[in-house]
Amino acid sequence: MKFTTWGLTGTLTTERPADASFASACLWRVIGELDAACNRFRVDSELSRLNAAAGSPLRVSSTLLAALDAAIAASAATDGLCDPTVLASLLAWGYDRDYDQVRERTDLVEPTVQAAPGVDAIEIDRRARTVRLAPGCQVDLGASAKALAADLVADEVGERGGVVVEIGGDVAVRGSGPDGPWVIGVADRLSIAGDEPRVRVVGGGVATSSLATRVWRVAGRLVNHVIDPRTGGVADGPYATATVAADRCVTANAFATAALLWGADAGYRVAQAGWSGRLVRRDGTVEFVGGWPVEEGAP
Repeated sequence: MKFTTWGLTGTLTTERPADASFASACLWRVIGELDAACNRFRVDSELSRLNAAAGSPLRVSSTLLAALDAAIAASAATDGLCDPTVLASLLAWGYDRDYDQVRERTDLVEPTVQAAPGVDAIEIDRRARTVRLAPGCQVDLGASAKALAADLVADEVGERGGVVVEIGGDVAVRGSGPDGPWVIGVADRLSIAGDEPRVRVVGGGVATSSLATRVWRVAGRLVNHVIDPRTGGVADGPYATATVAADRCVTANAFATAALLWGADAGYRVAQAGWSGRLVRRDGTVEFVGGWPVEEGAP
């Protein structure tokens, strides 16, 4: 099954055809819940209301709490480099509307940015189920939420049999396919040409982050959507694309994002965490780390 959500393409495949209908219903329920909770482009979403709450506590749903927990865990795992509190910088760079509109803009000027406040600026009262953002803190859950969606659907459908859920290049895998391990294509870009290398995956998640997608011009300079929380600037490291395989899609997404900010240490960091990765330098050179599976050519 192919689908489109959040301006991204996706696929959903089950080991058993009989599970397809259940999997589809699960997918759209999870996407609907996360969209209502986490979509910063919806003025009526919980996240938009939280960002607008001006430091006051807001009672939130279990869905938004789960998404915040996933984002905070991603930040902890990457020493703060996959940070949900970079929204102020994203807005300053012009990403304040749908991407298709952002890339057409010609009026953007070089902004003044600063380091993100970090996840300590997110205060959660679990007993009251409220969240308060410190003054100046704004949260974006775009990347981690789509990876979480893939994981949540895969967890639920995976209780029935093997399944692969892919949303915008983030892949969650549970179990095996009808003919053995699932075969996953690894693309350096969002558009699929059909000649991408493929790897066999059993369980966990695979995610790709790239400086070549979601790019636009600011004052004549090409910029991207990956924000360095240490400075508020856009990523400008030696790697153009990072793909990571980990225990879950959310984890893989966090390390793929951080790899574009770690620079020369990216491979070491991914491997030391126990994950594997495929890093593509700006000149196209490919580096494998941490036991990346053997790649197969496309048929």
